[in-house]
Amino acid sequence: MNTICIKCPMGCPLIVEERDGRITVSGNTCKRGEVYGTEEYSQPKRAITSLVRTESGEVASVKTSCDIPKSRIKDVVDFIGGLTACDEARIGDVVAHDVLGLGADIVITGRRR
Repeated sequence: MNTICIKCPMGCPLIVEERDGRITVSGNTCKRGEVYGTEEYSQPKRAITSLVRTESGEVASVKTSCDIPKSRIKDVVDFIGGLTACDEARIGDVVAHDVLGLGADIVITGRRR
């Protein structure tokens, strides 16, 4: 598998291969690239950003506090779609804890009035 590492500004082109049950990564210039390539091959994860409404109808931007498995993105997006943030919520406040048992919180990242 060929991919580009997104863990630092270098953007190293990675080659990820599995041989005899062992995952090898080449093309990386730092340890983060090796970790990213291995995770991307075995269980890719992504952060999710979205919008939620507040009680008064304003919009707040949110994100997951950590990356979640790509296979669960739709589930988390559907969950976020059902959220309403309180009007007092500010940047950094958690709207929902441990979403779907994935260990990720939904955190306010911005407010729009």
